[in-house]
Amino acid sequence: MASISRIFFLLIFILSAGRTESARVFTIINNCKETIWPAITPGDGFNGGGFALKRGQSIVFKAPVGWSGRIWGRTGCNFDRNGYGQCQTGACGTSLKCKASGKTPASLAEFTLQAQDFYDVSLVDGFNLPMVITPINGTGKCGVAGCDGDLRGDCPAELAVKSNGKVVGCRSACDVFDKDEYCCRGVYGNPVTCQPTFYSKKFKDACPTAYSYAYDDPTSIFTCSAADYVVSFCSNRAQPVCTYHNHKLVCSGSKGLKSFVGGGWWALMAAFLFLINSSVIF
Repeated sequence: MASISRIFFLLIFILSAGRTESARVFTIINNCKETIWPAITPGDGFNGGGFALKRGQSIVFKAPVGWSGRIWGRTGCNFDRNGYGQCQTGACGTSLKCKASGKTPASLAEFTLQAQDFYDVSLVDGFNLPMVITPINGTGKCGVAGCDGDLRGDCPAELAVKSNGKVVGCRSACDVFDKDEYCCRGVYGNPVTCQPTFYSKKFKDACPTAYSYAYDDPTSIFTCSAADYVVSFCSNRAQPVCTYHNHKLVCSGSKGLKSFVGGGWWALMAAFLFLINSSVIF
């Protein structure tokens, strides 16, 4: 009964909370088979920049226009009650709350929130988890960015990061070989001379709408205005996702659901089911 009461409390809170035009709602979802530890920098408005998210759970935050940052997932972590510990991939030092970027390899969701937002999923620093950004309720092209495939199962041996014999990440060729042609520097430091390589093509095949190397702009960077964003781990780009916008549960691939205020029991139940595995922080 306590958990049911909590869910209805969250529902009432959301219904009573306004959404200012200067904020974007971020919903982070774990669709992986195991617990992950999302990390955000700067993370002042995102539960301090790090937290655990169990399989099937989601959490909601707000970020103001002007926020520019990155979100990634950490795997294989073990933190003590004081928030100190280690992770197999994506670690930002030894802290649960991240104040700095994660250790490579890590799949990154990158955002710059302006009148027109810019966002992308980057594998330039390597890969550790499939990751998708879905904009909802925005205007403009607003494409779905990210990675459907799981490179851990098809990572070239020379790039593979293993733990207990299992591939847990796939490093970038720049990180491994430190050559200008892979790092897009020196004479390769421009989009004309820095071209896809064997390794970046492997990344692109698995993740067609993610950055596979530094100048992979045409198919990898997206823009949208006044959108809310769902960042989902271990999802595919066609998978429906939902968020809250002006007292409504709004889902991708739809024009939005009716307002809960007068929207009927079916809308209330939709919100109820969404909240079962969600936490909300505003």
